[in-house]
Amino acid sequence: MSSNICTPENLVYKKTSLLTDKVMHYCPGCGHGTIHRALMEVVDEMGLQDKTIGIAPVGCSVLAYDYMNIDMQEAAHGRAPAVATAIKRLMPEKFVFTYQGDGDLAAIGTAETIHCCNRGENILMVFVNNAIYGMTGGQMAPTTLEGMKTATSPYGRDVEKVGWPLRITEMVAQLNGVWSASRHTVHTPAAVMKLKKALKKGIEDSMAGKGTCFVEVCSSCNSGWKMSPVEANKWMAEHVLEYFVPGDIKVDGKMVR
Repeated sequence: MSSNICTPENLVYKKTSLLTDKVMHYCPGCGHGTIHRALMEVVDEMGLQDKTIGIAPVGCSVLAYDYMNIDMQEAAHGRAPAVATAIKRLMPEKFVFTYQGDGDLAAIGTAETIHCCNRGENILMVFVNNAIYGMTGGQMAPTTLEGMKTATSPYGRDVEKVGWPLRITEMVAQLNGVWSASRHTVHTPAAVMKLKKALKKGIEDSMAGKGTCFVEVCSSCNSGWKMSPVEANKWMAEHVLEYFVPGDIKVDGKMVR
């Protein structure tokens, strides 16, 4: 008689112990859960649970500390890089990362982001870009695409009035203190594997004292975009990634594009 019971011999995948069992509050289809998983899997595989300190933002992932089984500190809106700077300088042996959305990192926290990167603080910055303010009602963000409709741009983003979508990863890559900068997605399994490689290298390099490592992750916001999860992933691939092109921008201190 056949059995569907999972045994160590046929186990293909299991959740890392660095993710808690708390039910996530994210909307179905949101990429935050996948990004959390990828980051914690890398920390787990590297055996760094006791050496890791994460900084939670204000935004959709404000409760990130509920889901990651590591030491975490909440920061005021946009101030995660400043908090991370203090923690890393006080405890240089730790792996310190910030986890921030586009409103937190690229709007209210632009100054903290730029100056942290310019100083070359030895941290990893994980930047989740969904091109909209998902938490507060779907308003236009610095990364909202040209012509994209939001709660505050019902006729589409007008670049003549509000400027162009901000490619902040390309911008910070120009700074001498940034050791690496890359952009990734989580809408396919292959993309998640590329993200994990970038996260691992960012962890290794920041802990080696080489400077700030910056990893952007483009993620869909099907609730804010008013689409199904499948439609949102397709729209992201066809539109978002045309403007925010995935790949390496700076590697080992050298610009590659």
